[in-house]
Amino acid sequence: MDIFLQQIINGVTLGAVYAVVALGYTMVYGIIQLINFAHGELVMIGALVAYSVLQILDPGGLPPAARLPLALVAAAATCMTLGWLMERLAYRPLRGAPRLAPLITAIGVSILLQHLALMIWGRSPISFPALVASETYVVAGAAITNVQIGILATSTALMAGLALLIYGSRLGTAMRATAQDPAVAGLMGIDADRIVALTFLIGAALAAVAGVMVAGYYGIAHYTMGAPLGLKAFCAAVLGGIGNVPGAMLGGLVLGVVEALGAGYIGDLTGNVFGSNYQDVFAFIVLILVLVLRPSGLLGERVGDRA
Repeated sequence: MDIFLQQIINGVTLGAVYAVVALGYTMVYGIIQLINFAHGELVMIGALVAYSVLQILDPGGLPPAARLPLALVAAAATCMTLGWLMERLAYRPLRGAPRLAPLITAIGVSILLQHLALMIWGRSPISFPALVASETYVVAGAAITNVQIGILATSTALMAGLALLIYGSRLGTAMRATAQDPAVAGLMGIDADRIVALTFLIGAALAAVAGVMVAGYYGIAHYTMGAPLGLKAFCAAVLGGIGNVPGAMLGGLVLGVVEALGAGYIGDLTGNVFGSNYQDVFAFIVLILVLVLRPSGLLGERVGDRA
């Protein structure tokens, strides 16, 4: 039971990060039917920008409690700028093009951002500074650190805030109306281009915070870290129902728990042959099963293509 609870804690922590990143995928897809494969690179840019800001502020003698918010603000501002540029320069001109064109463009933007980060920060993994002393608490025989608690609290606050924005504000109503039918939303006085741009900005800010959380949790950042994380988050969005905000949250948590349980239990039974080194296998097996049995995802609805 101790092992089970420990894996649940690890899985929920990882799944919370997947959920935050998956929200960026699902919001963009829900509004303009675009799978933004460059979203994972925004996570990476956010982590590396935060690292650079922390290094710059380190000699100044500022306490960690002051440096971290400044690093988060800088990371979010950088990622939001990149998100706006991506939407304005790469995706908006292809708004009416066949779906394959923006998909290929998204892959190209992803490669471009990766190599831009490679030129700026180099190819070697970067040790992300520990801003707080790690403390471990034991609950019912399972260990949880203050870093994990911080990640869970931050992720929960971000998801709750986004849910309130989408379902309890005028901007959220405009976003849902644009996702339903952009043409009719435009007739009702909603500026679809502005809503799409704001959606990219919100998703980019979430990606930046997720990047800082991942780098702080694992203590390392790298110019390729966004690709696998982005792929996992995309799978979480599909698992929950692409375009569905609650589905992205559920899909991220399910994916994280499946990975942790698979790596923990099956790895022990097989002498770690299928352990943590192959934890991705378990997540994608579940994804395949869900897509075979319920192609629309756990919370998705079967709907026809928009005319």
